[in-house]
Amino acid sequence: MAFIGKLFNALRRSRDRVSGAFQHLVKEKVSPQSLEQLEETLLASDLGLSTVEDILDIVKKHSHENFLNEVADYMQQSLDQEKQLEIQTPSVMLVVGVNGTGKTTTAAKLAKYYVDQGKKVLLVAADTYRAAAIAQLQQWSKRLNVRMVCNENSQDPSSVLFDGLQSAKSEDIDLVIVDTAGRLHTYTNLMNELEKMARVVGNRFSEFKLISMMTIDANLGQNSLHQAREFAKSVDLDGAVLTKMDGTARGGIVFALKNELNIPVLFVGVGEELSDLNEFDPQEYIHSLLGLEYVEA
Repeated sequence: MAFIGKLFNALRRSRDRVSGAFQHLVKEKVSPQSLEQLEETLLASDLGLSTVEDILDIVKKHSHENFLNEVADYMQQSLDQEKQLEIQTPSVMLVVGVNGTGKTTTAAKLAKYYVDQGKKVLLVAADTYRAAAIAQLQQWSKRLNVRMVCNENSQDPSSVLFDGLQSAKSEDIDLVIVDTAGRLHTYTNLMNELEKMARVVGNRFSEFKLISMMTIDANLGQNSLHQAREFAKSVDLDGAVLTKMDGTARGGIVFALKNELNIPVLFVGVGEELSDLNEFDPQEYIHSLLGLEYVEA
């Protein structure tokens, strides 16, 4: 199945909720009660308060025939990104996030994505607290034919990162992708570890462009927004990978991340296969969310 079809299917529950609310307005006269119902539905889908207020203003101003397209245009403008993530050579990407958001699988998917673009990639297993994560990444690396650096005798992720970057320099690697341990923002020591890893790159390997990518579980809604806000206090987040999109009814978190925290969703995952990751396309996403026809450029 083409990725666009997978995304459309993944957003089914979100689409049923959001487009259903709009279709109800199309059939009935806009009233304070119907607007209140729409507001509740959009907030429940985690679009964020400021986005919802703007959408309600659009609905009030435009005719039934036009307001859905006007809403789509507004959503497009709010998510438009000046440019996609640029991978300069060499770069190092820290994949960060809380436990259970799919960091290890996402690191492997990102490796496949950039290998397919012709990049020479190295994986670094810096989740030193979970042996299963190292074993899992090792399996992915073999499938991808991508070398992986790890040190099962070390509990210091910065040390493993250092070894990985040393190897990357000697092998002319384009992109180092680092799987980090899952952590809650309340775990001060673990958050300090992330800051230390960023310092290792900046102080010892300044020729590498540092990229921090946060994995965000689409099902967690506003909790994800809070997590991202706290992570951004420790590392500069360049973007997010929205994971576990398949089956969520809370797909609107994309808007809250961008409009409230200025963190763009750069990739979206809709399954467990290595190929189930693609660059985030705002227009494709919005049309899938609203149930509008999408014509690929």
